[in-house]
Amino acid sequence: DEAIEETRAVLRVERGVPPGEDDNFDIFTNDSQIKQFNQATRGVKLGAFVIGIIALVVGGIGIMNIMLVSVTERTREIGLRLAVGARQRDILTQFLAEAVILSLVGALTGVALGVGGTQALAHFADWQVALKPDAIVIAVASASIVGVFFGWYPARKAARMAPIDALRYE
Repeated sequence: DEAIEETRAVLRVERGVPPGEDDNFDIFTNDSQIKQFNQATRGVKLGAFVIGIIALVVGGIGIMNIMLVSVTERTREIGLRLAVGARQRDILTQFLAEAVILSLVGALTGVALGVGGTQALAHFADWQVALKPDAIVIAVASASIVGVFFGWYPARKAARMAPIDALRYE
């Protein structure tokens, strides 16, 4: 800060800026350039965040639809399992596990494509890139949460079926 103020004083004298008037020059520091870059990229970061949330919701809706179709197609199986002694909790756990596995397969595929794309870009553009392991952990954890959240309704629907109605289903 002292060096900047000394430089400012010298430049004001060299340029003949009278006391009390604004500087007719700008001084750029690393901190000011970093701050300016962060301000310029804030919109891009926000846009990427919103797109990511939309992608998670769309993926979750896809998982829910797949699970609802699975429950409908396996109604007789569910009824049979309930009739021979499976508890509602067992059915709920089975379908929640399937939803989480489905979302994790999607997450791991996305992570693999992301890492591969990043490495390819780094190779062809001759850039150095750094992959943060915590970003991969967050992606996989988010996918698990989406799987549980959007798989809950189909799993609950399957678990609450009456065995006799499920066995009669055609």
